[in-house]
Parts: sequence; structure tokens; C-alpha cells
Amino acid sequence: MKSRIFLLAALLVGGFFLGIAVLKRGGVPAQLVSNATSPLWSGPTTAQGAGLSQDELNNIDIYKRAHEATVNITSTVYRQNWFLEIVPSRESGSGFFIDSQGRILTNNHVVSGRAPEVMVTLFDGRKYRANVLYRDQANDLALLKIEPRGRLRFLPLGDSDTLQVGQKVLAIGNPFGLQGTLTTGILSSLGRDIADESGRELQGMIQTDAAINPGNSGGPLLDSGGNVIGINTAIYGPGANIGIGFAMPINRAKTMIEDYQSNRRYGRPRLGVDVIYVRGDLAEELGLPAEGGLLIQNVAPGSAAEAAGLRGARRAVIIANYQIGIGGDLIMAIDGKPVERLDALPRALARKRPGDKVELTLFRNGKRVNVTVTLGEAPTL
Repeated sequence: MKSRIFLLAALLVGGFFLGIAVLKRGGVPAQLVSNATSPLWSGPTTAQGAGLSQDELNNIDIYKRAHEATVNITSTVYRQNWFLEIVPSRESGSGFFIDSQGRILTNNHVVSGRAPEVMVTLFDGRKYRANVLYRDQANDLALLKIEPRGRLRFLPLGDSDTLQVGQKVLAIGNPFGLQGTLTTGILSSLGRDIADESGRELQGMIQTDAAINPGNSGGPLLDSGGNVIGINTAIYGPGANIGIGFAMPINRAKTMIEDYQSNRRYGRPRLGVDVIYVRGDLAEELGLPAEGGLLIQNVAPGSAAEAAGLRGARRAVIIANYQIGIGGDLIMAIDGKPVERLDALPRALARKRPGDKVELTLFRNGKRVNVTVTLGEAPTL
């Protein structure tokens, strides 16, 4: 009993001296602070701005310069319904200024249809009626013009022939009507051939994983220097973005602008071959030079390639689960420039027109031969 009394007295005395010590220090032990007065988060006592990386600063700088040059395009087009009646319908997309005079590049499908009435909305809400100056249906491109009041910001055109898979790209447009939207990504591939909604083949397209959605069509695809390298044109499959979008290389638009300035109309040049790219071990296994090139699989009847005597595959073999046609010509150089990538042919034809000549260096029957081909014209749908 006495031991319990001594223990209780010791605890009371110890607590008394502890309280005096705490009061002298002017504080309370942390473990004794009530949870009701504790903060619900941890962090600095004063708010500080997050430091921005060089890549983020680059994105911000490009957006500030480019979004004012990007426009929203709304067109009322007149189409025939099932009863052959002419009815209005609305299309929307994006575009961008290429000079201070109010000229705008966009996709042709954004302003297609009978007698379209085109309205352009600038970043600050100003609206203008636009005229369609020129169309390139084969490459899904169109050139518009407004009569601006005041100064316009416009975008510089880059070079789509020097692109590399993996480089950073930025897309600006108006997806689902959300004006001035920026997305970023990389170049996923080059030289893709796809079909548009009408079934027309669009050759040598740029593939990107930058988010592209309905309403982005016609907007600029930019490199890290803020130069336009492509025009956002299509997405893979119906609906919204799944990480596979396509842009028309800007050099095609340059050709269209040159045609407009010269007051001439040209169709798209056509060689008329289907090819695959082979090189290295695969080329040697097929009995071809290791530097490789474009191996012709098929030659279209009535095409420029057939007229020039180009040869397609004679039989097929299976290599690594792929069927490859062999026995045809191997295109090793185009106009003296070695073939080093799949999109070498559409890139070479991008600055040519129907009736122009192209010189091909072929590997045929174990020898290299040069063949000159007069290009035909791709059909329009």
C-alpha cells in the first residue's frame, strides 16, 4: 500500500516539474497538441510558383506565338439528301494564317461541298467571311482569304522533308469547338498511306501521337521551333483520338501555293507502283544489294510505271511471317538521290506535277539500270 502511495506521489511531482519546464520554454510538446488544431496538409508556409522545365517553357512560348495565328473555320455547305433535295449542313475545323494579307491554309474537306459559305473566327472573337481561293482535292488542301482589319499574326512554314521519327511536335486547333487547344507528342512515323472518308488515298502522311480530334482538321502541326511541318488532317478510325493521327506534310501545301501563284491547276502526279522498303540482311536474303531500296510489288495497269516498263513481283515468299513479292525491280535511287526510307517516293513526287519526268535507278537481273518515267496523273474521286 505504501509503495502505491509513493508511486502516485512521484508521478504527480514529475508532471508538475514537466509542466513548469514547458511553460518556461513557451511551447507544448508536439505529441500533446490536439488533432483538432493540426493542419490537414503539409507544405511550405508561403506559396511558391513551380519551376518550369525548358520543355515546358518551349511549349508555352510556341503556344503564345501560334495560337493567335490559328483560326476556327465554320462552313455551311449545301448537299443533296436521299431525296435529291439541296439542304444546308455545317462543317467545322481549323486553319492558320500564312501571311499578313489574310491567307489561310486548311483542309479541303473542312470547306467542301456546293457553294460553301465560310466563316472564320479569330482567337479574339473577330469574325470574317472567307473566300476559297484554291483547292487541292488530291491532297485534301485548301487556300482561303479574308480581308482583315488590323494586323495579323501568321506562322512560318517549315520543311517536311527533313523530319525524323521521334522528334517533338505540337498541334493547335479547335477540337469539338474548344478554341485554341494545344496538344503535344512526337512524330510516330513517316510516309503513311491512308484513305480519307471518300476513299481517296492520301500518300506520304505524317503520323503523330499528339491528340487530334474532330475540329482539329486544318490546324497546324508544329516543330519545336514553332514552324509548321504539317496540316492536321485525319485520325485513325471513327470517333475521337486514340493516339494515331495524321497530318499532310507542309511541302505539299507549298506546291499548292506555287500553283495558285502561277495561276495554273495541276493534279497529283502518279507513278503507279506498290512498294515495300527492304535493306540490310533482308535485302541480301532476297538476293538484292544490302543498301536496299523500294521493292516493287505491283504495277498498276495503264500507269506511267507500266508505260516505262517497270516490273512487279513474279512470285511470293514468306519471310518472318511476312509475305513478300520478289522478282520485281528494286528502286535504289530517285533523281540521283539514294532511297533510304519508305516515304522516299511520295517525297520525291511531292514537288512534281503530271507530265514531269523522274529518273529511277533500278536493280534488275543483277544489274543497275536507269529508267526515265513520264509521270501520269492520279485520278480524282
